[in-house]
Amino acid sequence: MSVRSLSVLVIDENKVRAAIIEAGLREAGHERVTLVHDVDAVARRIEEVSPDVIVIDLENPNRDVLENMFNLSRAVKRPIAMFVDRSDEMMIAAAVEAGVSAYVVDGLRQERVKPILDMAISRFNAYSRMARELEEARNELQSRKLVDRAKGILMRSKGISEEEAYALLRRTAMNQNRKLSEIAQSLILASGLLDE
Repeated sequence: MSVRSLSVLVIDENKVRAAIIEAGLREAGHERVTLVHDVDAVARRIEEVSPDVIVIDLENPNRDVLENMFNLSRAVKRPIAMFVDRSDEMMIAAAVEAGVSAYVVDGLRQERVKPILDMAISRFNAYSRMARELEEARNELQSRKLVDRAKGILMRSKGISEEEAYALLRRTAMNQNRKLSEIAQSLILASGLLDE
């Protein structure tokens, strides 16, 4: 993501504070900045604008507003920088849990907007990469389990070795132009039907 191509949505009911954030963003080279002052219409505006990054400024957040913003954070899957004037440990923990990339308490100053936004993007990208890698590892483990079960079925039913069972699964997958795990899943399902 290059700085010039970023679309930033700023959510702030206070127009003066929103202007400070907007000035900091424009000074940092972000030309596509959209301001939203009506917190109730946020979800619709996010859908319309489809921003790359979201900046939320909550002057004196109450628990309901924070909870709504945290729910929004969980849903949008984008880097989010949140400025608040006051906070406590529970709010900070909830922000982290919700996936807020940068949570800044009592730190709204124009010159801080760019570094905080950069950090939010960097943390979001790192977190997304780790989540992707975790999902890939889970899928790989699930595939291995399926292949091991299918090998066991072939070994019992055909009286062949583990190597022969694996070779048969591989050959079948290649002949059908399918993934090994798909062939294993099909064999397990078919075997289950035959056992009933």
